[in-house]
Amino acid sequence: MHATYDAVIVGGGHNGLTAAAYLARAGRSVLLLERADHLGGATRSERVFPGVDANVSRYSYLVSLMPRQVRDELGLRLELRRRRIASYTPVGDRGLLVDTADEAATAASFADVGAAGDLAAFRAFGARTGALAARLFPTMTDPLLSTADARRLLGEDDWRDLVERPVGEVVDATFGTDLVRGVVLTDALIGTFARAHDADGRANRCFLYHVIGGGTGDWDVPVGGMGAVAGALEAAARAGGAELRTSSEVTAVDPGTTGAEVVWTDADGGEHRVGARHVLAACAPAVLDRLRGRVPAEPAPEGAQLKVNMLLTRLPRLRSGVDPRAAFSGTFHVHESATELEAAYQEAAAGRVPSTPPVETYCHSLTDDSILGPGLRASGHHTLTAFGLHMPARLFAADPEGARAEALAATLRSIDSVLAEPIEDCLALDADGSPCLEVRSPVDLEADVALPAGHIFHRDLAWPWAESDDEAGTWGVGTADPRVLLAGAGARRGGGVSGIPGRAAAMAVLVAG
Repeated sequence: MHATYDAVIVGGGHNGLTAAAYLARAGRSVLLLERADHLGGATRSERVFPGVDANVSRYSYLVSLMPRQVRDELGLRLELRRRRIASYTPVGDRGLLVDTADEAATAASFADVGAAGDLAAFRAFGARTGALAARLFPTMTDPLLSTADARRLLGEDDWRDLVERPVGEVVDATFGTDLVRGVVLTDALIGTFARAHDADGRANRCFLYHVIGGGTGDWDVPVGGMGAVAGALEAAARAGGAELRTSSEVTAVDPGTTGAEVVWTDADGGEHRVGARHVLAACAPAVLDRLRGRVPAEPAPEGAQLKVNMLLTRLPRLRSGVDPRAAFSGTFHVHESATELEAAYQEAAAGRVPSTPPVETYCHSLTDDSILGPGLRASGHHTLTAFGLHMPARLFAADPEGARAEALAATLRSIDSVLAEPIEDCLALDADGSPCLEVRSPVDLEADVALPAGHIFHRDLAWPWAESDDEAGTWGVGTADPRVLLAGAGARRGGGVSGIPGRAAAMAVLVAG
């Protein structure tokens, strides 16, 4: 006879840890199994550059969707900091700076780039999405709203424009300049290979998740890096009594009418079997299908981004002459006008690495320098993350190394085009004398953290409410097997660093008794 647990959790990322913490604190016996030799999944911080005292958020890098309710309920010791600068978008020798604390400076910046006519619309649109966030985000920790209730909550105007109409059409009708349209549209495309004008709703769903986070739409910086998020959740799970095992790869999940059997191997190749009243899959749905010996019921997902991590000896100077500390404090948009976003999509859809990739960069250390050792802080070093859009997995399938090198070169050229000096001139060197630069393609993300084809949401995002009558009032985590629940980003309200699906799966178990 083998041991039986109330819950066996497959995957030790932040959602798996969230589920483990809730269930263990409720007195349930919990076994969490993680194939890697560490916990955290994509919410991990690492010293990726040999001999360099910089703790880099290697995969995910900002927090928006984690509700304060989750942090409070689990007693997480986690500090999130708000960024004053929302974004900076260089264009030629000028740039658009959105400063949330200085309306006059923002207005002057809009005028400087020829977008003065869009300022009022930009503020009104931000107020509109902010009001939507305040209404919708609190429902993310409740059972699912029905479609009718969600429509009433959003109101007819927001339902029409943000759910039914392609978001690209709405942005075109709202803003007159190509630059401002692009700044708004990036929220619809990050991590999603789609056209904002397509009617399939993928870009709309991506946009909605990005603008409702935290009830405000703000994307905050976790003090200590993303590893601090995973560390706080791990501490909560252990304090509750959860058993957390690393180097433990689940190889099969066999559901039954009264429980399930989970098969896993340890670091030495030894096979183990445990019983579970419930299995919580904090892994991708495609991974769960494989563990159950099933053919996936939906098309294979496809990630669409290039992640570049850098350590700089100093922030680079910009062609526009703006202070780099202001420009890089928020989201730094590179070649992300609406026209450039569309051109890059078309090139990628045709099977080519975009010649001028759209890129978003972010400097964690300007908001939180605790991720740097004392020597690096004193000498003015900074981390820089570049997130390239429209880099679908299909581009890397045939020749992963060659395509990665090509995509990196194109991304660096794109960044360099708005700088007064090459970014390579600012790169620090590691203990081996190599530049402190790491690049991860969708193929790498699948190998590293089991994201199918590198899809950061595990699969295309779903609307955060029920889309059928029988799903209304549930937690949005069910599968065809009542004893097997989704607890990761592929759940109904998954995606992003939130803990929402992990909590929802735990609530479903607790409600079931």
